[in-house]
Amino acid sequence: MAIADGHGLPLAVCTESASPAEVKLVAQTLEQRFLADVPERLIGDKAYDSDGLDTAVLHQFGTELIAPHRKGRRPERQTQDGRPLRRFKRRWKIERLFAWLYNFRRLVVRYEYHAQNYFGFVQLACLMILLRHL
Repeated sequence: MAIADGHGLPLAVCTESASPAEVKLVAQTLEQRFLADVPERLIGDKAYDSDGLDTAVLHQFGTELIAPHRKGRRPERQTQDGRPLRRFKRRWKIERLFAWLYNFRRLVVRYEYHAQNYFGFVQLACLMILLRHL
């Protein structure tokens, strides 16, 4: 999981096994951010459409979560209006961050036996990306 700013630069990364759902890793990723400031809003895909997650992130971190509604959501339970969802168009910037991370060959395939070593290489790659854009 990764959180990027408006320019696609990394703000937080978190590595975990493939079994937990992304929704359960949002708080953990926000706690492992590089900066002391918490982002004002997070933009996620339809997997992040959860009222419980919206309220938890808002109360714990003060961050607004923007995610389009899933297909089966009832109209009376919809919470997003059209204005914040326009920001969803800029979600390509996080995909660009992952493309930058995949330029580091060691991150594409996890060769490390220990998860801490792999997480260290992910942090090193994020540091190199940040240093390139100073």
